[in-house]
Amino acid sequence: MPRVPFMAIAHRGASSYAPENTRAAYDLALEMGARHIELDVHLSSDGEVIVMHDDRVDRTTNGKGPVADFTLEALRALDAGSWFGAAYAGAQVPTLREVLERYAGPAHLHIELKGRTPGLVPATIALVRAAGASPHVTLTSFSHDLLSEARPLAPELPMGWLVSQVDPETVTETLRLGLEQLCPRADLLTPALVEELHGRGLIVRAWGVSDAALMRAAVEAGADGMTVNFPDLLLDYLAQRA
Repeated sequence: MPRVPFMAIAHRGASSYAPENTRAAYDLALEMGARHIELDVHLSSDGEVIVMHDDRVDRTTNGKGPVADFTLEALRALDAGSWFGAAYAGAQVPTLREVLERYAGPAHLHIELKGRTPGLVPATIALVRAAGASPHVTLTSFSHDLLSEARPLAPELPMGWLVSQVDPETVTETLRLGLEQLCPRADLLTPALVEELHGRGLIVRAWGVSDAALMRAAVEAGADGMTVNFPDLLLDYLAQRA
């Protein structure tokens, strides 16, 4: 298959250096030169699509409890930055609407569908379309069910399945669903596997890149992109290779 431009994707923003899934992390990723940003979405109790990785607010805010139990107003009252450092005190939980308005275009957004709250998929797609952001968005998920729901609702959006193993059944199901990307854990990648997936017409995007050595190995295996918490290191490495 024709090679696509390498996707150096800032994972939850430049999350090694600023609190994940906040404007600070996204702004820093752009300053570092990243043109791809990954983020995670959930539904609040009042049906707003908000940006947070975990099912609970405990780890990345000063609150406690499931995201789905909070209204948008209650989520906005949380401090989403102090856990990372005092310089980020008062950072707010962003909504997907805000992220699309500010970052879609300057960056391509890789939106990971999280949780199992009914209505998340159509609400996310509606926001993407309302923002005119479809050319700047890819949807991903670990959930086969969420991708199965999303594919017929948004045939115009590229989609990728995040997987912890790659076997013939996984590849067959990725193609059956009509997904453009298969996204394996980075330590699974070998040149032979990437070549095989490319031969099936799939884009290969890695996740779980925990350090620079694994980052370099995934690049050398032929991956088309990866999520990293340290986009500056990946961009520097790609520049050196070029």
